[in-house]
Amino acid sequence: MKKLIYAICMGAAVAFSSCEDMLDTTNYTEKTTATFPESYDDAQQMIAGVYASMASVCANPERSFLYYAQLASDDALGGGGSNDKLMQAMDLLCNYQSDMTRQFWKDRYAGVFRANSAIETLDNCPDFPSTEARNQLMGEALFMRAYFYYELASMYNRVPLITTSQTSDVPQASPAEIWGQILLDLKTAADIMPAWRGGTSSLEAGHVDKYTAEAMLGRAWLFYTGMYGNGEDIAALTSATYNPLTSVTLADGSTLTKDQVISYIDDCVNNSGYSLASDFRSLWAYTNRCTVNDFEYTAGKGLKWVEDDNAVNPESMFAIKFNKLASWNTTIAFANGYALHFGLRGDQDVANTFPFGQGWGAGPVAPNFVNDWASAEPNDMRRDASVYRTDKLPAYNKGGWADFVQETDYYAMKWSPVACKTSNDESGYFKTFENEMYGIDGWTQGANNQALDNIHDLVLIRFADVLLMQSELKGDATGMNKVRKRAGLPAIGYSLQALQNERRWELALEGTRWNDIRRWHIAASALQKQIGTPIYIAGNPATNKAQNGGYASRYNTSAGFMKIPESQISLSSELQQNEGWGADAEYNGWAN
Repeated sequence: MKKLIYAICMGAAVAFSSCEDMLDTTNYTEKTTATFPESYDDAQQMIAGVYASMASVCANPERSFLYYAQLASDDALGGGGSNDKLMQAMDLLCNYQSDMTRQFWKDRYAGVFRANSAIETLDNCPDFPSTEARNQLMGEALFMRAYFYYELASMYNRVPLITTSQTSDVPQASPAEIWGQILLDLKTAADIMPAWRGGTSSLEAGHVDKYTAEAMLGRAWLFYTGMYGNGEDIAALTSATYNPLTSVTLADGSTLTKDQVISYIDDCVNNSGYSLASDFRSLWAYTNRCTVNDFEYTAGKGLKWVEDDNAVNPESMFAIKFNKLASWNTTIAFANGYALHFGLRGDQDVANTFPFGQGWGAGPVAPNFVNDWASAEPNDMRRDASVYRTDKLPAYNKGGWADFVQETDYYAMKWSPVACKTSNDESGYFKTFENEMYGIDGWTQGANNQALDNIHDLVLIRFADVLLMQSELKGDATGMNKVRKRAGLPAIGYSLQALQNERRWELALEGTRWNDIRRWHIAASALQKQIGTPIYIAGNPATNKAQNGGYASRYNTSAGFMKIPESQISLSSELQQNEGWGADAEYNGWAN
């Protein structure tokens, strides 16, 4: 059975329960902070509870920042059916219903609450086996709090900044305050955590480590210093001028400089032990051993998925992991809901879509993205490894359930569910290869379940990203050319444009592009290129037309920050709605 850190979170739930609403201060804990943790096992259980909050968004991925980041970028459209207005609204930077992202807000603040409780009480533990063990757990809690706030601040801009387990009517903090705390938490985590690497004898796979904190420090630094380099108002945030900051005041009053961040990234590159997988294609689940030799693109090429049979991915630095326990009766968050949502739409025979599994059709690949890539880097093998033309599936039926909106000829392969042929009947298929690889026994909801049996990792930080951040921060091509060499491409000189392209191609459709185009101040112009591209509506040829004023207009009124859920504003007189969310931002369905 697939080993995953979140398998232990069911037991961890007794230690912490989330607040029903962010400002609800009722104490739901069965064990109080006066007595918990009483042992090292308790302390580990506490941290497991924080990780469980991390995975909770997988029960409702369509409400999450990662989902929004994928659909809102210039590389993907909204997709889904005519009733899936939320998907299209995210692509169009619009709103659908008053509480479109309420569950994400609640999930992430529940995670903040758990992380705060852990940070406050870990030192109650009387029997840490070593100082390193204590610092590892404290660093994990700090990292997770920073990650939760990274997503909240990226999604909503100004949010309540809560750093203790005691909540009240908390006002929205300024971006400088929020990002000063995020960067401080990540820096502190990187400073105190021992030089242990996840997936080794020192640290269980799935746990963040010192080097994950260094990588996330680089990501947070680049977003904040780029996005807010011109100021904090809408005009500054949507300016076409890229003027990144070179130093930031942290929450404790100290200063973090660009040179310091470079030193952390250099340490990660030189000492972490993470490395690039030898073949780019082997990073993705369609090269799993149960599928690889039946897929015409991968057959006979000697490819081996880096995660086959629970192998440790050498490039994965931070991932959400899953298991067989997903159930409609308890939680579906143990399954990779992103794979389901980004599966090919329509209830077709698996043979029609093989090797790709099926789902709800979110995030059709934008034709402008494919065209840009083919023009700029025509010999890049990563394009065919990342984007699949659906016309290569001769039996595939366009239109989904005759309702597919913004369908294109291109399908994103990286997050896809993956099917396989059954070993005992070559004419039969499993809807997810995991049923063949990990066996048909032990699935809480039963085997061959399209919705709940996708359990391959959702990777959030790859080592390739760190190499690209190193090049960007240092202004040289060394890290970037390591990534290009893996793709069989020649070395090139450094320029910001070259770096921007390389990030777009290497990290294509992994949820990073959205914050990249925002921090580089190219979002409005990049998004507008999606207008007029060919799409299909219910299987019929059409064009991607401007809705609610168009992409650039919507971005320039909101800077890409989402509407704060109205239910949260009603809970607190301290919360004010973000700019750009008047009646003209309401999406009511596709207008041809």
